[in-house]
Amino acid sequence: MNEAQPQNHDPNEAGPSRRSVLWTAGAAGAGLGLGGLTATQAAAASGTAGSATAAGAAPAAKGKTMIGVPFERRSTVRVGIIGLGNRGGSMIDLFLAVPGARVVALCDPVKEKTAKAAKKVTTAGQPAPAVYTNGDHDFENLCKRGDVDFVYVATPWDWHFEMAKTAMLNGKHVGVECPIALRLDQLWELVDLSERTRRHCMQLENCCYGRNEMRVLRMAHAGLFGELLHGAGAYIHDLRGLMFDPKYYEGPWRRLWHTRLRGDLYPNHGFGPVANYMDINRGDRAVRISSVGTPALGLAAYRKEHMPANDPSWKESYIESDRTISLVQTAKGRVIRLEHDVSTPHPYSRINSLGGTKGLFEDYPERIYLEPDQHNDEWGDFGKYAEWDHWLWKEHANPPGGHGGMDYMLVFRLIQCMRLGLLPDFDVYDAATWTAPVPLSDRSLKAHGAPQEIPDFTRGLWKKSRPGMDSQKPEE
Repeated sequence: MNEAQPQNHDPNEAGPSRRSVLWTAGAAGAGLGLGGLTATQAAAASGTAGSATAAGAAPAAKGKTMIGVPFERRSTVRVGIIGLGNRGGSMIDLFLAVPGARVVALCDPVKEKTAKAAKKVTTAGQPAPAVYTNGDHDFENLCKRGDVDFVYVATPWDWHFEMAKTAMLNGKHVGVECPIALRLDQLWELVDLSERTRRHCMQLENCCYGRNEMRVLRMAHAGLFGELLHGAGAYIHDLRGLMFDPKYYEGPWRRLWHTRLRGDLYPNHGFGPVANYMDINRGDRAVRISSVGTPALGLAAYRKEHMPANDPSWKESYIESDRTISLVQTAKGRVIRLEHDVSTPHPYSRINSLGGTKGLFEDYPERIYLEPDQHNDEWGDFGKYAEWDHWLWKEHANPPGGHGGMDYMLVFRLIQCMRLGLLPDFDVYDAATWTAPVPLSDRSLKAHGAPQEIPDFTRGLWKKSRPGMDSQKPEE
């Protein structure tokens, strides 16, 4: 069977079956690739079943809002980790390094990965964790444990929604790598489940904790940029070699999404920080998105140059735009530009830009122009604004872990909030908003750039200001 997906697939309808994309495809018998789908499964994968949730419609609430709901205070946060590949296998080191966290359970159908992670736990001086390696759905048993407070999900995207849902239904707070889900109806279901179960469901967006992002956040909230007007964020990362490398990803799951959706597959790294600058869901709201995209040529060109003629990738037809550019408008009239490109040669960039009536900041490379500090059309030195660093970066100037330390900051702050019974820095409403561009950009592209309404996941509560990422140092 040809693995290409129809170009008229609607991501808001029933997506690929639960087993259509392997969450660890290297496990023998762990699931089926698209090439192994039955006719019924193929119909589901092509979006011919199910119904769409209207983009702008807010379903009736099924519980009270989670806005303003703190974690329960506890002395130790007991963590269960689902997915121990590239991301989960490295993030476990940080959960083991942060005071007050204990890793009690691990899940991955690739037994070698689970064993390696379990060894890290005991080497760190913690008791041996429970392990779950019995197929794709053994994560359900991890979520049923009574000694898990928080579930961390680091699996391929197709499983994120189901795992977050299972965690909350079993009374666990849950944090998920991005994107948290891939369809609007799934985003609404996660919002409703969080409200009904009284469990927090978070998009663990590490880029929100970058040093530059947190500095700009504090400067913006202090008024140094004046009235905010526009911002930009992106995920521009040449992943061609990794997506075709059978040893990097377990199976072709990430590359196969380029055969299914045309839109911005990974908006969160760029959208999250800019949304924080502008207090989205905390006084402003993202109301609509319009997207355009280039032809999808990059992956096919890379395949032609690097892959042998008998490689399974030759059965794939890529429809994802090599460069997707989206414009998001907010209720206050501000504009946010989002870009996504993982299929063409380009140095890594998240763009990370913010502009207002007094000037602007742009990253990659970092530079700033603020009146009255800068003049004569010459960029200023962003390093001279280090006094505006967030207290997390002042206390942890040299944090361990990857991505420049932002991963450690994320885990440290999460565990701190749970131990001290604080509000989370971001919540399920932020998770849904930051992920909504995935299905909506696909829909806009198919409509030749026509604007698509972004749901108000807060159901009107965005109008009230409230705390977010710009936190004060708590009393221990």
